[in-house]
Amino acid sequence: MDKPPVIAVAGLRKFFPIRRGLLNRRVGDVRAVDGVSFSIAGGETLGLVGESGCGKSTVGRAVLRLIEPSAGTIAINGKDITTASKQEMRALRRQMQIVFQDPFSSLNPRIKAGDIVGEPLKVHGVGRRDEREARVAQLFERVGLRAAQMNNYPHQFSGGQRQRVSIARALALDPGFIVADEPVSALDVSIQAQVINLLMDLQRERGLSYLFISHNLAVVEHIAHRVAVMYLGRIVEYADKVALFAKPLHPYTEALLAAVPLPDPALKRVKHRVEGDVPSPIDPPSGCHFHPRCPYAEARCRSEAPVLRDVGAGRLVACHLR
Repeated sequence: MDKPPVIAVAGLRKFFPIRRGLLNRRVGDVRAVDGVSFSIAGGETLGLVGESGCGKSTVGRAVLRLIEPSAGTIAINGKDITTASKQEMRALRRQMQIVFQDPFSSLNPRIKAGDIVGEPLKVHGVGRRDEREARVAQLFERVGLRAAQMNNYPHQFSGGQRQRVSIARALALDPGFIVADEPVSALDVSIQAQVINLLMDLQRERGLSYLFISHNLAVVEHIAHRVAVMYLGRIVEYADKVALFAKPLHPYTEALLAAVPLPDPALKRVKHRVEGDVPSPIDPPSGCHFHPRCPYAEARCRSEAPVLRDVGAGRLVACHLR
């Protein structure tokens, strides 16, 4: 019997209400996430990519129920957590953690790094104090820090070191699933590779599953096994990494890949220009959300929203032309 995926999301929606006037009436919604579905197997990384504002980070937070979804279902290890109580979620949070984008604002500047990493153990009542300290020291060593640095405050670390502290904190309770929300975008390029390689090493050792959120397709190509491309709250393409980077099927994916710089200046990409600005999620376009910017748009694209459908070899694409 096949094991259930570590995380399975179906029809996830998150709308933020817009309220105005003296009576604080609801006059509309920001449709941040609008019907997203995906699953991640044990030891697998799903890269979630797209332009800023497309809803990637909202998906990551909603999956962990750091913000409450408006609709849809979320299951971890086969258990539906969509309607779990706060007490039930407290136990479930040991199985899922997050690494935030900014390693400085996500760490309390008034608390020593060792206490930051050990706090999840204390909150969940894991071990005695000396056992927790030994566990924290092991985590520091594993992420490339010295145990002596447990007494340092966040401002005493470099950006890359602070992100290593964040990773150690995420690993403290030995979770199976981690949301990595732009974990290297705030770091120098020379440090990014070190942190990415650390995440990959930890995945091999512990069988971790990652939802890796990024706008950097070069990084995603290195770490992900499968890739989901988001545009204005919806997934428009979902495929194996190799297939997607070799032959993108959605016009938006084509444009994203065309914008990735090549390391060899002698090589040139075929440009797929995308005209116009990203529409507002408050009032998204009818039909296919991408049609106002798509060079291949037809009349059908303006009136009928394409369904994310299987086009063979496990590839999904939401485009009338494919």
